[in-house]
Amino acid sequence: MRQFTELFLQLDQTNKTKDKTEFLKAYFLEAPDEDKLWALALFTHKRPKRNVKTAQLREWCREVSGVAEWMFEECYHTVGDLAETISLLLPKTQIGSDQSLSAVIQLLLDMKNLSDEEKKAVIIGQWRKLNQEGRFVFNKLITGGFRVGVSQNLITQAIADAYGMEKTEIAHRIMGNWSPIHTTFQRLILSESQEDDLSRPYPFCLAHPLESEIEMLGKPEDWLIEWKWDGIRGQLIQRAGEVYIWSRGEELITDRFPELADAALSLPAGTVLDGEILPFKDGTPLPFGLLQTRIGRKNLTKKILMDAPVVFIMYDLLEWKGKDHRNLPMTQRRKILESLKSTHDLLKVSEPLHAQSWRELALHRENSRERKAEGLMVKNKKSPYEAGRKRGNWWKWKIDPLTVDGVMLYAQKGHGRRADLYTDYTLAVWKQDQLIPFTKAYSGLTDKEIREVDRFVKKHTQERFGPVRTVKPELVFEIAFEGIQESPRHKSGIALRFPRILRWRRDKKPEDANSLEDLQALLQLYGK
Repeated sequence: MRQFTELFLQLDQTNKTKDKTEFLKAYFLEAPDEDKLWALALFTHKRPKRNVKTAQLREWCREVSGVAEWMFEECYHTVGDLAETISLLLPKTQIGSDQSLSAVIQLLLDMKNLSDEEKKAVIIGQWRKLNQEGRFVFNKLITGGFRVGVSQNLITQAIADAYGMEKTEIAHRIMGNWSPIHTTFQRLILSESQEDDLSRPYPFCLAHPLESEIEMLGKPEDWLIEWKWDGIRGQLIQRAGEVYIWSRGEELITDRFPELADAALSLPAGTVLDGEILPFKDGTPLPFGLLQTRIGRKNLTKKILMDAPVVFIMYDLLEWKGKDHRNLPMTQRRKILESLKSTHDLLKVSEPLHAQSWRELALHRENSRERKAEGLMVKNKKSPYEAGRKRGNWWKWKIDPLTVDGVMLYAQKGHGRRADLYTDYTLAVWKQDQLIPFTKAYSGLTDKEIREVDRFVKKHTQERFGPVRTVKPELVFEIAFEGIQESPRHKSGIALRFPRILRWRRDKKPEDANSLEDLQALLQLYGK
């Protein structure tokens, strides 16, 4: 546990990728195999299920520390992180535990069938064995809030460097439906005779945003151009008569889309497709929000399936009849993909766009929203299917976001390093002479601008509601977003997709902000 705590703190205290890679590499070379495996699981979102409620952790911390409930809440709102708040409030100790990471996680797993009193005894017992840093990481193991800027790409690079292996090989091995409970580090990473899990997907090939002029890419005929659809990127796998659907976020979502799983049975065994799960009806894409009715439900009723029909738009072929085809040129992979057009009505090949010039393609791009698309994908016809985001072969040529000017109405403190700054803002638009909240925004300002807004919030607070402050409606921000749809859950009746601050409109007064009518007009044009 000491070793993992040191690693966690090292990663949390640096923004340098090279340093993080070296810290991870050292850990994977030196730690016991069981701890390596759990560290890998923790950093790739395969965390143990929480068996203790955060409300219980708060209560037990107050009991041990003697801190009143109101004081605990004030501290929590200031610190912004529950695990850190508890570690700071508990009585100080210099004791350090010699327990391994895997032993501590096993202890947390074994709590599943314990009574609340027994859980309390275990948690407090661990707090008493650990120093402040150890408690902080222990609390993180319970709450699951592992945010230390470690991407899966960084993990694969560190392990590849540590063991002299190919990064793509590591990336493939750590994907799929594995658990530290059912495998070992040796079997998962180092074994040469490793048998592939039938469900294991391949690392996704990702595109870079196109930031230069499109003409810099050369001739249009050297590139495959297709629509960039707004759905759930996924891999559809059919091996040995079993079907698996993985999201790009490495979540197994087969049960969310049973009709796609049935359709995949019509594919030859040993087929892996990269594509987009898209809400679709009568030859037309539907709003992205319909997919959320699928993802958020444990039980899919016939009504949900009817109200949110889907198709799988096939982008690429990664495996064919059990053979890895990723290193073949796209033209060859595409030829096989085209042969699957008539396999099933729910499996549709992404149709390429044909044009004589970039100018003609730019006109297609401008009409993306009318097609319910986000822009165009531009892919080199000679390219292999690469792992991760590599510059040069795949580009996303997105349309400019929709924008609206809103007035900041509420502010709340952030988390982590920004726990003492007001960084989370609620924006409003005008409905006649009243400001109506319509979205929240958390990103887009520079550090300097955030500090300036923070000073404004503290100076112009009008009311306080717990961690939220109502402020003088004076600051105007331009909000960018990718989509808009109706939402009965919001006071404005509207929900935005991926809202963020585009810029601080210092040149505008509050009365210059947009109105709810402006948003409703955008909804009529681009919404449901």
